[in-house]
Amino acid sequence: MKEITVNKNDAGQRLDKFITKYMPRLPLGMLYKGLRKNRVRVNGRHVKDGAYVLRESDVLTLYFADEFFDAPRAFNAGRSDIDVVYEDDNIILINKPAGLVVHSDDKGTDDTLLSRMQSYLFKKGEYDPQSEMSFAPAFCNRLDRNTSGIIIGAKNAEALRVMNEKIKNREVKKYYLAMAEGVTDTEGMITSGITRGDKKVSVTDSEMDGSKKATLRYRRIAVKNNLSLVEIELLTGRTHQIRAQMAHIGHPLAGDKKYGAETAQKIQLASYKLHFGFTSDAGILNYLRGTEFQIAAAFADAFATEKS
Repeated sequence: MKEITVNKNDAGQRLDKFITKYMPRLPLGMLYKGLRKNRVRVNGRHVKDGAYVLRESDVLTLYFADEFFDAPRAFNAGRSDIDVVYEDDNIILINKPAGLVVHSDDKGTDDTLLSRMQSYLFKKGEYDPQSEMSFAPAFCNRLDRNTSGIIIGAKNAEALRVMNEKIKNREVKKYYLAMAEGVTDTEGMITSGITRGDKKVSVTDSEMDGSKKATLRYRRIAVKNNLSLVEIELLTGRTHQIRAQMAHIGHPLAGDKKYGAETAQKIQLASYKLHFGFTSDAGILNYLRGTEFQIAAAFADAFATEKS
């Protein structure tokens, strides 16, 4: 048996969802049986409905065997060197370097941007793992290993929920700079179906069974030596979307051998601008409405100014 008090980051979620995160070793069948059999109480009262929404300061009493409760684990802070673009009490924008993974990959990489962000906040005293039961600072969007630029981190559960909703509803505009092979059109829009594979994605002109709709806009900024510097507005967020769709129209990113590039160089792709164009209530993030953040991309600046 264990008694716990719901904190701010745990509030607002369903009781059953919270318990599955707090007790990951507890089988779902046993959880719902426990709800029926008075093994879960909220503020001393039996709650049968897993859809009950937790409120801050609710006291949960969980009558399950000790084997299903994980012992508290110490947080081992590691590298915390990150390039902070912007930071407040709710979010943090980080300039991710190319080559660093955001989350641990199938190789079990320990040094990730997520671990660096959490270590950074831990050392600042803004993240206390021992006081959190179901939340840890997390990213709201993702960037591939070879992509650099701005990524959005949430410091609390409410900021994570709101920002994820805004991204899903396309109220956050994301702009990239990329180096593409050949001379692209001055501007254009690509809408296609994307299907994930083991190592890469495939693109079809229209949606097919198992594919997802993907859309982006692009604008050519400069061209020289049969290469085009393009700005891309990503309207959907699919894995390898920019790389695969640009290759699909005959302009793979320079150096992107996986998607048919012929040039031998590093892939140049950067998330360089974010615009928080909220069109509906954003709760605790309303103060970000209409704000924009932009960083320089060295490869783009050099390409736009160097002589042919």
